[in-house]
Amino acid sequence: MTRTVMVRNLIGAAAIAIVSVGLSGCDYWPPALQTQIEQLRSELQTATVEKTQLQNQLASITKVKDDLQVQVDDLSRANRDKSSMVNSLQHSLATAQERLTKSAKVATPKARAAKPSAKVTQKAPAKKKVPTKATHVR
Repeated sequence: MTRTVMVRNLIGAAAIAIVSVGLSGCDYWPPALQTQIEQLRSELQTATVEKTQLQNQLASITKVKDDLQVQVDDLSRANRDKSSMVNSLQHSLATAQERLTKSAKVATPKARAAKPSAKVTQKAPAKKKVPTKATHVR
């Protein structure tokens, strides 16, 4: 055999050996690497628990926010209703004041003089009874 054929066979065998080792995996892990892997697994579990807690907190806060938004909407609606009621009452008051002003203008002093005035009668003051002193006999 020639030298090139031997080199080719050697390279082929080496390639097969490398591929078979790569496919089968390596069962040896250095202790420092094992410790680091365990630490990462522990941190992953802690992070997963924290993530779950944060998601639960987010869900409860979202529920509270939605409840508060409903209250804000209800209060806004009530505020609009009360504002419209106040505006309506102010309009009614202004109308009533205008009517009062017009009726006061109609009742001029001449019209008031033509009307008979109601006489105020005073009652005569009641006589006070003076208590009599009883005479004491000694």
